[in-house]
Amino acid sequence: MRIEQLTHALGAELTGVNLADAVHDEGLFVEIRAALLQHRVLFLRDQEISRAEHVAFARRFGELEDHPVASSDPEHPGLVRIYRTPEQPNDRYENAWHSDATWREAPPFGAVLRCVDCPPVGGDTMWANMVLAYEKLPAHVKDEIADLRARHSIEATFGANMPIEKRLALKAQYPDAEHPVVRTHPETGEKILYVNVFTTHFTNFHTPERVRYGQDANPGGADLLRYLVSQAFIPEYQVRWRWKPRSIAIWDNTPTQHYAVMDYPPSHRKMERAGIIGGKPY
Repeated sequence: MRIEQLTHALGAELTGVNLADAVHDEGLFVEIRAALLQHRVLFLRDQEISRAEHVAFARRFGELEDHPVASSDPEHPGLVRIYRTPEQPNDRYENAWHSDATWREAPPFGAVLRCVDCPPVGGDTMWANMVLAYEKLPAHVKDEIADLRARHSIEATFGANMPIEKRLALKAQYPDAEHPVVRTHPETGEKILYVNVFTTHFTNFHTPERVRYGQDANPGGADLLRYLVSQAFIPEYQVRWRWKPRSIAIWDNTPTQHYAVMDYPPSHRKMERAGIIGGKPY
């Protein structure tokens, strides 16, 4: 297996390896997992891998999760089908910077995404290194956010386009989660800036130290949150991957955010993702 680093921020392409072999080859899987922790997102081309092998490889990292909105392959539970067709011109929820499912109490550890079909041009995905985003924050901002916690919501994102009854039922099933604004990677110990499009507000901003009068509360907290969310937009923290059929991306969902570029209508784009259950942020 050869590893080629793609940017200084994150991302590496693996060559000379078939992920199907890593299902049974412990040594190969250990190498891949170590590379994932180092580079945060890994890319592979020309992977002849079945759906069953896709699921089996992802399960080497942990048990798989279903998604409450996106449909799974009926024969392979946990393999979510992200299919975009010309008949869905307004289905654009992908194009926002996010870490997967931070609205869960225990967001995913990571994911394995395989390209089934994609347009000849367009439909790239970008990832951002949120460890680097935290490291580069000014010292006074780090001090300001050190003890802050924030709410993450599926209702305000995936649920926004639903009729009110369905939206409230979705929130009842998946209540808003509260996470630290700066979380710690459970394996590397790195500090991570942990806010994204699913984050609605800080839950402990309104304190006497931060708010003199009532009008300080909303502008102060909202402006700070917008500033923090915008850190993922900085190109120096990013890598961009151009998809081809049979390409695969594996990412650590804890220290990264990603953005699926919606520049390909009216073409097809069909992806299949296995999301791996993770732990509660701290």
